[in-house]
Amino acid sequence: MFPRKKRNRTGTISVVVVDKSRGGFKEVKSFGVAKTEEEADRLYAKASEWVRRFGGQQEIDFAQSSIIQQEFLESERVLNNISAVVLNGPQQILNQVYDSIGFNRIKDEVLRHLVISRICQPLSKSATADYLKSYFHEDVSLDQIYRYMDKLYNKQRELVQQISVEHTRKILGGNIGLMFYDVTSLYFETGIQDELRTNGFSKDGKTSESQIILGLLVSADGYPLSYSIFNGAQYEGRTMIPIIDDFILRFNIKDFVVVADSGLLNKTNVDLLRQAGYKYILGARIKKEPADIVEWMLAQEKVSGTYHEYYRKNGERLIVGYSEQRAKKDAHNREKGIERLRKAYSSGVLTKASINRRGYNKFLTISKDVQVVINEQEIENDAKWDGLKGYVTNTDLDAEQVVAQYHSLWYVERAFRVTKGNLEARPIFHFTEKRIEAHICICFIAYKVYKELQRIIALHGGINLSVDKVIDIAKTIPTIKLSLPYGDTERVKTLFLTEKHQRIKPLFDIKAILDKKQD
Repeated sequence: MFPRKKRNRTGTISVVVVDKSRGGFKEVKSFGVAKTEEEADRLYAKASEWVRRFGGQQEIDFAQSSIIQQEFLESERVLNNISAVVLNGPQQILNQVYDSIGFNRIKDEVLRHLVISRICQPLSKSATADYLKSYFHEDVSLDQIYRYMDKLYNKQRELVQQISVEHTRKILGGNIGLMFYDVTSLYFETGIQDELRTNGFSKDGKTSESQIILGLLVSADGYPLSYSIFNGAQYEGRTMIPIIDDFILRFNIKDFVVVADSGLLNKTNVDLLRQAGYKYILGARIKKEPADIVEWMLAQEKVSGTYHEYYRKNGERLIVGYSEQRAKKDAHNREKGIERLRKAYSSGVLTKASINRRGYNKFLTISKDVQVVINEQEIENDAKWDGLKGYVTNTDLDAEQVVAQYHSLWYVERAFRVTKGNLEARPIFHFTEKRIEAHICICFIAYKVYKELQRIIALHGGINLSVDKVIDIAKTIPTIKLSLPYGDTERVKTLFLTEKHQRIKPLFDIKAILDKKQD
């Protein structure tokens, strides 16, 4: 098989590929007719390249060369009809998770897009619009997003939380049981303040930016149940009771235990929990107990894994436990702090230079240096508490169960870490109450979807990857869209090209995983 120029009677030059078969020459493929030698040379080069790719001077029969030609032509036709190649693997997985929870009851595709993009690539709303277009082939404009967020304000919040609670009840066997509550702060990239955004105690160390307070209620295993937003200066201890009361009233929750950190423990909160008849497990501020109880606690034998109980007249129990590992940590932290003090005040005086110079301390005037002495007795007194931890409860659970349930507060702590970190809920770049609330609602749904995907991965048992790793792999899985012009239709094919792609392929059929679990 080789290329050949053939001069025609009209003076033009035909360029063809011929094949010698059974003593004769048969034309395999025509590359066109040239009017000039230069044009003929260009066609001849194309023919030579075609021969090089499809057989050259090899002795193959005409039928085989025709098959090769047909293959080439067919592949060319297919490639020319590809209308799009998108990297929407994460979208395919997360769409199914979103629907399996029940969020598809909210007939709103913009919400779906914003939630899924928040999990895949948490960006500003402007960058989100570009991301949806570039990777998912979804045409959602920035103006459309902002108009939607204004509309979303307090419109879907009730339904969103209802869907989340119903789904959580289902996967927990019909009963919520434990409810963990905690708060965090979310800051803005601005110092501007209003009724909602104010300065306050920042858990992110952002003392100069305005912030809001977010209260979050989660179930066992960390599934989000409800959220509320408060003014940035709100004392966190006053946020717990309103959220719990509202949640229990709206969703008719019964037979539950509230678990909260010692930072939320004040006399008012405990009194209100008790008056409402709620069961609770709270962290105790053991150093602030009355003198007789302090004396009792410090007199107990310190043995790791043992617990001592003090019964109050109001039906509460104060449970005190000791951990050798915690004792070592407490001692280490104190020694580090004291060493810093010894270095900072080696001269025995406190000067203006010793005071933190940030903020407005530059306006302070110290007329005379102040004598400072490290109180060794206070160090000795503090060391007596090393390793001790207290818990307050009015449940009938034994001490070990109380401690185990309290330590499950890491579920809500992890919820905040994922929401702030992986989903980048802060800093917040919105400046109206409507858009701030809508942003929090989107992040709440995103965290619920994130947690459910985590559960589904565990249900499968053979993937053994984190949610973030699954999303990273899914981002490299291409989907080809092919137009079929004669039928005026489109074929879509997702390609699992590598070993990593094959590993997460089961997640492209979430229903099969969930159905198998039910069986």
